[in-house]
Amino acid sequence: MKMNSLRSMLLTLLILLMTAALSAPARADGTRRYMMGKTREIVSAPHGMVATSQPLAVMAGLDVLRRGGNAIDAAVAANAMIGLAEPASCGVGGDLFVIVWEAKTGKLYGLNASGRSPYDISSEKVKARGVSLIPNQDPLSWSVPGCVDGWAMLLERFGTLSLADLIAPVIEYAEKGFPVRGWVDPGPLYHDKPGFAALYMPAGKFVEPGQVFRNPELARTYRLIAELGRDAFYKGEIARRIVEFSKKQGGFFSLKDFADHHGAWVEPVSTTYRGYQVWELPPNGQGIAALQMLNILEGFDIASLGHNSAEYLHRLIEAKKLAFADRARFYADPDFYKVPLEVLLSKDYAAERRKLIEPLKARADDPPGDVPESHDTIYLTTADKDGNMVSLIQSNSFGFGSGYVPDGLGFVLQNRGAMFNLDPKHPNSLVPHKRPFHTIIPSFVTRDGKPWLSFGVMGGPMQPQGHVQVLVNLIDFGMDLQEAGDAPRVQHFGSSEPWGVKMEQGGYVAYEIGIDPAVIARLEKMGHRTHPQGHLTFFGGYQAIMRDDQGVYHGASDPRRAGCAFGY
Repeated sequence: MKMNSLRSMLLTLLILLMTAALSAPARADGTRRYMMGKTREIVSAPHGMVATSQPLAVMAGLDVLRRGGNAIDAAVAANAMIGLAEPASCGVGGDLFVIVWEAKTGKLYGLNASGRSPYDISSEKVKARGVSLIPNQDPLSWSVPGCVDGWAMLLERFGTLSLADLIAPVIEYAEKGFPVRGWVDPGPLYHDKPGFAALYMPAGKFVEPGQVFRNPELARTYRLIAELGRDAFYKGEIARRIVEFSKKQGGFFSLKDFADHHGAWVEPVSTTYRGYQVWELPPNGQGIAALQMLNILEGFDIASLGHNSAEYLHRLIEAKKLAFADRARFYADPDFYKVPLEVLLSKDYAAERRKLIEPLKARADDPPGDVPESHDTIYLTTADKDGNMVSLIQSNSFGFGSGYVPDGLGFVLQNRGAMFNLDPKHPNSLVPHKRPFHTIIPSFVTRDGKPWLSFGVMGGPMQPQGHVQVLVNLIDFGMDLQEAGDAPRVQHFGSSEPWGVKMEQGGYVAYEIGIDPAVIARLEKMGHRTHPQGHLTFFGGYQAIMRDDQGVYHGASDPRRAGCAFGY
């Protein structure tokens, strides 16, 4: 063999090995050795699209679109399926938030389907049990699940198919089983919680990847909902079972908590960023934190700084600190506290906050603004042939929620109530029948009054940080839809949380390995504490659908999750 031919073969082999390393799927522990560049191509389709983190849920939504259902129908079907197939993130024991673009009216509609604290609970009663913060895996963390009511509200206003029709395929999968992928054993934190082992450890150990899992109890719960509608959950057998279970476990639920539950249609709020209008839902969620960050960053020439440069990341992190300081101080249930939205989202306010950012020095404190008084989640997005689009996020809160499985129902109860603050003077204080602070946020972007992008990034405090990084990647750095989600991310941890946790002064910056080590060294010199984090789920899960001027849909899905975008 000639030397040149041998060199050519070796070079080709080296390139193939490097390509495999750069695009290798996550290992069993959820880590990836290295990640940079685009991992897959954008998916494009003319008639409709679904993107989420679980393939069975994508197909459930797509099947609905192909047989004539609209984007709202498809979103409910996909959510019902993913509640079965990804129970460590979501389910009917959790809450729901949605932004809908209705093509007929050319308007955005917001749905806050989050539940409230029990009537019989109070900070005093919680403190009497010897805690200063509400424990995550405890009946004290329960709030009424709002998911099923949210499905009913969506279908009543925008749907074309019945809830029974949409969840029928999910019932079949629950009864006959499906192979598990992406589940991680949560360990002893959950194993001893009532009902957990019986459901998720049927052979004495946690369900393994590839194992066929059946959930006949959830199938029965879904059948009750299919036959009797949302009232089965809030006024019927399901509510009675949850309340009986609550009494046995020392919880505070009553039948009145469920009978009085209702979601709320809300007006989405927005800001402009370099000609694009970015929409989020108002508190009790944290969506406006993304808008506040964008307002601050708009005053910098981000594109000239370079993608994931130390100069850009420094400004991103400092903007996040300032927005999250306001988050800890002002975000709460607007039925109990008048959140100063107009001030927080104003460009003038952002300009004043921007002055606090030093070009080469990290802040050690995170002061809230001077404002007058006035993790684990799923995200999915759908679009249909008529131009309707849905941005939907749903969650149990932390992982498997509280870990408590009510007798015979087949799902865990969320622990969103752990996000209440026990300080009676705090806007997010725990009082009866109140919605806690929420981290889950759907997003939407319009351009010239037309729909441009429906997207979200899962993952607790990562969500607004992820929204901003994706949008900056698209708008400032000119990345395509898939590149914008694949690019390595950072997540800053710091400042007080709305539920009362105090973080180390200045916090720290977690980063993905694909970020240049020289950039990390420069951030350290600026005063940022940094920490590499190889676990992909640490940086959220991105899903997106973009609509172009021809009405064609383009979808992208985060390689950090097992999902996909697919259309027809």
